[in-house]
Amino acid sequence: MVRATALAMGLYFAARLFWLAHPLFLTAFLAVLFGLAVSSGVDQLQRWRIPRGVGAALIVLSFIGALVGFGAAVAPILRTQGVELRRKLPESIDRLDRWFTAKQSGALGMVMKGPAAAAPVAPAQVVPDSLRATAAPAGAADSTETLRERIGAQLGHMTKYFFPVLTSTIAVVAGLVLVIFISIYIATDPELYHRGLMAMFPHRHRPRVGEVLTAMGVVLRKWLVIQLIAMTTIGMVTTVALLALHVKAAFALGVIAGLLEFVPTIGPIMSSVPAIGMAFLDSPEKAVTVAIVYVGIHFLESHILIPLLMKGGVNLPPVLTILGQVLMTLLFGILGLMCAVPLLAAASVAVRMLYVEGVIGDPEVVPGGLSDVKLD
Repeated sequence: MVRATALAMGLYFAARLFWLAHPLFLTAFLAVLFGLAVSSGVDQLQRWRIPRGVGAALIVLSFIGALVGFGAAVAPILRTQGVELRRKLPESIDRLDRWFTAKQSGALGMVMKGPAAAAPVAPAQVVPDSLRATAAPAGAADSTETLRERIGAQLGHMTKYFFPVLTSTIAVVAGLVLVIFISIYIATDPELYHRGLMAMFPHRHRPRVGEVLTAMGVVLRKWLVIQLIAMTTIGMVTTVALLALHVKAAFALGVIAGLLEFVPTIGPIMSSVPAIGMAFLDSPEKAVTVAIVYVGIHFLESHILIPLLMKGGVNLPPVLTILGQVLMTLLFGILGLMCAVPLLAAASVAVRMLYVEGVIGDPEVVPGGLSDVKLD
């Protein structure tokens, strides 16, 4: 009785601690994820008799240096196109607003608002200003509010909801430093942390727990490699497609598409908005074409590129993935969304190996398991 009560209380306080400090724990999880990737490179360098500590620091610093060098090389182009993007995007939104307003009485109005939208409007009666204030319902939106103002208000609410962790520059810098150092420490001596986790389980269960942890590490490495390949591919293909369509600021928009690919589900949607707005500067037809191109690129990514990369690797049911992303976003915001898929992948490995195989007895081939890799 005392042991069960103590266990329940311990789980309760652990859950409360995670809820209060979830930005720290989720950032640490991302750091562990990158640390596993760095550890694979350190294993290769160790064959050349390079110490693990030196190899881990060398890989991380080389990666940071490559990013800085790439940023310095493309900074002039990004700066020029970024200025053009900031200058032209509001103009395109205003033009889109005028276009929608002009089309409201036609077929587009019937599609968007029903047949009543296309009906002729009766001449408005002149209402004195003293009566207009009392006639309007409380809290009603101003009919003269432009599309740009409405989009700005919605983006403000979205930013407040999705990006609470980005409200402080110090928090961002501290998070990056935390990721860098945890990645180096994990890659330097992964066995230290592996032994620490194993010490929490009884001796008779440690062999099976070791298999599960090894399989989790393999799956998480594969997921990160798949994500990096997808980000690079989407960025390059988007840039080429926008250049072919002669869309302004194509290079900057391609970089945005590649970076936001790391944020599942909403990232591709967010990256398509500025591209469609820039295309609308030329014509509504070009904006529709750009929207179709974005849909086509991400359709091919979801149905061809990702399945090919995930073959024999991370295999999650789409419905479970969507529900997990929505739940993590509602609970923890943008960090939860970024961690949802790798957390689901790691949890699925534990469920398949410990429950499906261990309890039910059905055979399961799990990447990193005894049937997939040879353990030392």
